[in-house]
Amino acid sequence: HVQLVESGGGSVQAGGSLRLSCAASGYTYNRNCMAWFRQAPGKEREGVARIATGSGNTYYADSVKGRFTISRDNANTVYLQMNSLIPEDTAMYYCAARVGVCRSNPREYDYWGQGTQVTIS
Repeated sequence: HVQLVESGGGSVQAGGSLRLSCAASGYTYNRNCMAWFRQAPGKEREGVARIATGSGNTYYADSVKGRFTISRDNANTVYLQMNSLIPEDTAMYYCAARVGVCRSNPREYDYWGQGTQVTIS
């Protein structure tokens, strides 16, 4: 079965950094998409960043451009480096994957992790 497991969340002060990781098993990175979404209390799920595993093309929400970086390794792990964190970044962060091209709609993703909490004070 396909399993995505997030880690690296925590509580930091504004201006700090966190590095989230998503370990994927039972899933090929070739010509697929890995993405990070977040959901804050009382808000809808929001796409943060995504990476096309075949081409390496990346996409970022305007709210995180210049602060967050999505990357991947060759061992089925995707990362989200989060710098210059602000309170608005507080949310549960989810790793997601889909077969095929990247999409912005979370409903088009096939697999999801359980989430990791990020709290910025």
